[in-house]
Amino acid sequence: MSKAKIGAIIVSVVLAFYFVLMGQRAWILLREPELIPKLMGIALLVLPIVGAWALIMELLFGSRMERLAKILESEGGLPVDDLPRTPGGRIVREAADEAFAQYQSEADAAPEDWRSWFRLSCAYDASGDRRRARATMRKAISMERAGQA
Repeated sequence: MSKAKIGAIIVSVVLAFYFVLMGQRAWILLREPELIPKLMGIALLVLPIVGAWALIMELLFGSRMERLAKILESEGGLPVDDLPRTPGGRIVREAADEAFAQYQSEADAAPEDWRSWFRLSCAYDASGDRRRARATMRKAISMERAGQA
């Protein structure tokens, strides 16, 4: 099991414990006769529900991304991680930007192929653009799922 999975499990367990505690506190506040504690109790119920939804969505995103990575790995299509790194282990931005052009042109040439979007997402991530990396990975996931239907 990877360090990332272990970390995700630990964070999930801690959040679940937090949700239980907040649920207990919410119940205590909801039983109070005054309005303000009741409103606080409702807020304490809603916030963990939103948190649980966000956690579930992140875990689903991670598992779907991992499934696509396994498919690409079995096909020999995963991008090679050979970019130069700084002494701290970070990818050198200029090298990532150069490699990005290759993956961008690949996605432009095959816009209907989820594999090219997956690799483009990895290039965005290597370049430090996490927002676009996640959006592009979501596109790859939805394209692959639509292709299965």
